[in-house]
Amino acid sequence: MGIVVQKYGGSSVVNAERIKVVAKRVVKAKSEGNSVVVVVSAVGDSTDNLLKMAYEITSSPPKRELDMLLATGEQMSVALLAMAIEALGYDAISFTGLQVGILTDAAHTKAKIIDIKSDRILSELKKGKIVIVAGFQGVTVDSDITTLGRGGSDTTAVALAAKLKADICEIYTDVEGVFTADPRIVENSRKIDEISYDEMLEMAATGAKVLQARSVEFGRNYGVCIHVRSSFSEKPGTLIKEADAIMEKAIISGVTHDINEAKITILGVPDRPGIAAKVFRNLADANVNVDLIIQNVSEKDYTDISFTVEKDDLTKAKSVVDKMVSELGARGSVRDERIAKISLVGAGMRTHSGVAADMFSALAENNINIGMISTSSIKISCVIDEKDVNLAVRALHEKFGLGK
Repeated sequence: MGIVVQKYGGSSVVNAERIKVVAKRVVKAKSEGNSVVVVVSAVGDSTDNLLKMAYEITSSPPKRELDMLLATGEQMSVALLAMAIEALGYDAISFTGLQVGILTDAAHTKAKIIDIKSDRILSELKKGKIVIVAGFQGVTVDSDITTLGRGGSDTTAVALAAKLKADICEIYTDVEGVFTADPRIVENSRKIDEISYDEMLEMAATGAKVLQARSVEFGRNYGVCIHVRSSFSEKPGTLIKEADAIMEKAIISGVTHDINEAKITILGVPDRPGIAAKVFRNLADANVNVDLIIQNVSEKDYTDISFTVEKDDLTKAKSVVDKMVSELGARGSVRDERIAKISLVGAGMRTHSGVAADMFSALAENNINIGMISTSSIKISCVIDEKDVNLAVRALHEKFGLGK
């Protein structure tokens, strides 16, 4: 008898009827002879509603108290799902992250999992119970509640699958899998049947909203096979696993985009060794994740440094930068929130030339200007004007023949 971990997002448990449907799917997996662990997100938009309420009270709510507030949404979901499963005649038990020992660091609202104490889960599975765990949340060594950031329930599920050595981790969402582009923008986008960890990690990090990037990292590091599928359909979705020879043949797997980024430029920075290290060390110490970085050619021993951050981190990043401007003797700083990042991802880039040239040509043909460029062995990203993002996605999807 194997262990199956299932995760259901907020749209899957948005009301009582949907929770009953989820319960039936969970019970089906149990009736097939599996030990079942279920991770559940907060009901519908409850997390967003709690956030809205917090910011109506204060423009800068303390991070620790935000975590205390936001973690309540998942507690409601797990209890309701346990009731629905019990109503179907199966034994179930619900737990918070604290109760099952999901230990995290103390980076409130963006905590990282350090360890999971699986004893209690395994004990309940041996009794034949279905175990339901609140996603998105954990606890520090000082017993403070933490949350794992947007999409953190994905990471909870894959981390549990890794710890329990589960046969598979099924991520149920409101889409049928991972697509070659956002189906809301590109009508003929195609569902990808299989994709490698590395490709999915790049897609998640560059804007694909299907999975949190850290969940894919867990999958890759511990060899967890992840199946992304729809909670509204019985159709197979997308398998995320180690690359094989067949998977390597695709030059481009998908086009992703991200409009949740902003650019900060520090103007007139003294061009000497150690300056960049100091800037980005201070940002890291403030728990600000930096994405793309570019430094202009030095002119008269001064240069400009530009980088992108998530819009949620913009205020915090700007505060750090303003302090650095004074310390470094820089000329000032500017920020731009009207940018977007567009990316091509594909393992075939390693062995095929001309991908970058074709990408830049497609953007140029549509009069789309490129502000910044970043590359890896399987990804090319460009920063463009936010107003051009839908046009860019469609143009690149067509250029590389990714449609059905």
